[in-house]
Amino acid sequence: MSGATLLRGSDARAQLASARLMLLFSPDLCGARAPLDVLAAALPFVDIVQVRTKPAGALAGGPAPARLTWEWSLRILDLARAPRTPPFVLIVNDRADVARALLERGVAGVHLGQDDMPCAAAREFLGPDALIGCSTHDMPQVAAALEEPVDYLGFGPVHATRTKGYERGLGSEASWIASSAAHVPVFPIGGIDLTNAQELARVGRAAVTSAILSAADPARAARELRALLETGE
Repeated sequence: MSGATLLRGSDARAQLASARLMLLFSPDLCGARAPLDVLAAALPFVDIVQVRTKPAGALAGGPAPARLTWEWSLRILDLARAPRTPPFVLIVNDRADVARALLERGVAGVHLGQDDMPCAAAREFLGPDALIGCSTHDMPQVAAALEEPVDYLGFGPVHATRTKGYERGLGSEASWIASSAAHVPVFPIGGIDLTNAQELARVGRAAVTSAILSAADPARAARELRALLETGE
């Protein structure tokens, strides 16, 4: 595959419908390695990249910094133009303002938390073609989000996770229930790695961070995670 690999609009929605693996790209989790090198290695096995510039464990304190989100998004946009980069969808975490500013350059949309801009306001702000995702942490939140103009949901934490600061998880069964109840794709998130990803085979999707970014071999980790999620077919 060659350049012009960022998917938007109907192409992004088609990718979302069949997506297995979403990578929350947090540069601080890549250790001493160049974060874009880590991302490039994983991209052949990743469908969606979400730019998340909050520090690991950040639960509150407002949205991700606009400047960092902007700068890393531009770097990933440059990466997407490199030869042989596989197609993927690029969204940003929290920052609808950054998403809007970069829509014409290839960003497909925004992922919003419970304390971020309301999804209906984001839809009006970004327009009908942008992708909008929403974080949910229990079934009442899932039900409420499904009444909003969202394209997908995050659900979790499935397991305890230091990355997002949760000491307890909801479990894989809860993820399957949420996915079964939703008319949009649901991406379980939180503490998902090679030891437990197969528990989510019935869902067939997951969003991960450190399981790929902190792995000794990011490409292998992404490939194996994807294979585990596909075992439910």
